[in-house]
Amino acid sequence: MPHRPEHLSHFHTLASLRPPRLTVAIAWMIGIGVAAAVALLFFTPWVQTAQGQGQVAALDPEDRAQDVSALVPGRVERWYVQDGQHVDRGDPIARVVDVDPNLLSRLAAERAQVQAEIAAVQQARAVATIDVGRTGQLLAEGLAARRDYEQTQIKVAEAGAKLAEARAKLNRIDVQLNRQSAQVVRAPRDGRIQQLNAAAGGALVSAGTTLAVVAPERVERAVELYVDGRDVPLARPGRPVRLEFEGWPAIQFSGWPAIAQGLFDGRVRTIDPSASPDGLFRVLVEPAPGKPGWPDHRFVRLGGKVHGWIQGETVSAGYELWRQLNDFPLDFGQRAAASAKGEDPNEIAAKAGKAK
Repeated sequence: MPHRPEHLSHFHTLASLRPPRLTVAIAWMIGIGVAAAVALLFFTPWVQTAQGQGQVAALDPEDRAQDVSALVPGRVERWYVQDGQHVDRGDPIARVVDVDPNLLSRLAAERAQVQAEIAAVQQARAVATIDVGRTGQLLAEGLAARRDYEQTQIKVAEAGAKLAEARAKLNRIDVQLNRQSAQVVRAPRDGRIQQLNAAAGGALVSAGTTLAVVAPERVERAVELYVDGRDVPLARPGRPVRLEFEGWPAIQFSGWPAIAQGLFDGRVRTIDPSASPDGLFRVLVEPAPGKPGWPDHRFVRLGGKVHGWIQGETVSAGYELWRQLNDFPLDFGQRAAASAKGEDPNEIAAKAGKAK
């Protein structure tokens, strides 16, 4: 009868069982593997990253797509361009005419009439001024009454008021003529036409209606990343960023950037001080100096989607796992240590960013 341990003497069935050697070996392997994994987690270096998604944008606001709007109300009489056509600055895009086809001729006739009124009023005021001088001399000689002298002065003042009113009317007509002369809408910059408003061709448009969009072709690109508020403390100006562009094959290992393939380098330029309506913070990323350039404009266009990883401190993989399980911020350890020493965490973080 095999020997039974004293603590299993009352459990005859359990004491009679003998686990197979294979099971024991597997159990030892699992135990050793777990121990090795825990050791690796606490000794393997891991680069902290703040992930964000965004899009390619133009660094210069003047290089972004611009709306071309109608300057006067009316209807589009003619299009000078087609969708996708290249235009230079000042090239005509569309012609907007007033609903009344005789408006320009009537404004010209009205302007000529007002000019004639101005000439007549100027002549009348000149004659009234002469009468003031003549009547004043007669009054001094006692040959005219003061009432007559005052009447001539009133006539000069009335002529001046009529002249001012006629000139204001002429200015209003000139403004209308200048607006109508802006019927030809021109390209504000060099670029390519996109999103022609075809519905405006057969309908009335008001001043400010978008007729087309002019998109630049060669611009200085940047990337707008939107980062969660928990991770945004890591995103300080100058931090390195790894970018994965939409449609560009890439293999990413966020904790080991040296192993990643197909990614491109950038650096943080600015961070918005306030969050967007969805609670994310916009981080503007520019190309990293001294690194390979981003893909050609043919492959990475404005508005293309981008996935980015802002790189931070190097910690152990176990610490990073513990931090994520507890939903702590990326620089939690640094801030906790600074608070324990009575130092300002923001100053410590700023010094660490400069040291990098």
